[in-house]
Amino acid sequence: MTKSDLYEAPKDTGLDDMETEELVRLGSEALEARKFAAAHRYLHAALQRRRSPEHLSLYALALAQHTGNIRTALALCQEAVKQEPKNSNHFLRLGTIYLSAGRKKEAIRALHLGLRVGRNPAITRLLQTLGHREKPVLPFLARGNPLNKYLGKLRSSLFKK
Repeated sequence: MTKSDLYEAPKDTGLDDMETEELVRLGSEALEARKFAAAHRYLHAALQRRRSPEHLSLYALALAQHTGNIRTALALCQEAVKQEPKNSNHFLRLGTIYLSAGRKKEAIRALHLGLRVGRNPAITRLLQTLGHREKPVLPFLARGNPLNKYLGKLRSSLFKK
């Protein structure tokens, strides 16, 4: 796979006149507005100009959401994490990509790593929406053991009321 294979996006001559920071701003806004095609186009143009960790992880998220190319998006986001391991936003984007791939366990792991790096309210909100599993009532038995399931449901019903 060549470097150009990773970044295939339609050519847009209007983007050539824009500054890199403006492209990143527009791409970020498009991501927030869930306009993934526009975000992909803007962030692709920004990444072509400067390959910073921030551009990598933003583009990776847009790529995953717009094209569904999860493998490449994960590779790009993991590269951003390696280059800038103290930036919790990269972990947020990595977790979001995992979620879009249906890989919840890896997403939660990435999000928790992001919280270790630094406080990020977006990560906290996302983890709250994903929910929290309690530890098994009887830790020496498997989580799927019928006794653990029954006792877990009983514990849950007692403490929720």
